[in-house]
Amino acid sequence: MSGAIYVLRNFAALALGLFFIKIGVDHFLDPVWFEPIVPTILGHPRFWVYASGIVEIALGTGLIIPQTRRKAGGLLAIFLVLLYWANVNMWINDIEIGGIRLSTGGHIARAFAQLAMIGIALWVGRWLFDPKPKL
Repeated sequence: MSGAIYVLRNFAALALGLFFIKIGVDHFLDPVWFEPIVPTILGHPRFWVYASGIVEIALGTGLIIPQTRRKAGGLLAIFLVLLYWANVNMWINDIEIGGIRLSTGGHIARAFAQLAMIGIALWVGRWLFDPKPKL
């Protein structure tokens, strides 16, 4: 792997990892902000907010640590696919979050952001464009 790709992959792992650690911590600092988008069928929104916060902190940390990056990248991609259910719930039911109601364009932008994060997680974890890393 070229030096530039190596540096870029490490930077992306650090940036995405810190982003998810911050979001995970936010789940504990202000759980009420996240609760409205938890699908009603799941029940107990506070539980799901805390549970997803723990997962986000763990996966963010896993991305930063080179020895756990591959596994964390794959698991983060799966987690983001599962978590998108809350975003779809927000969109379909026109749920406000943090005092903001997204437009259709806002929801579409959010979907593309989710896809981008899935792609970055897979690339950082070397599942995408480098499926057999040299360990």
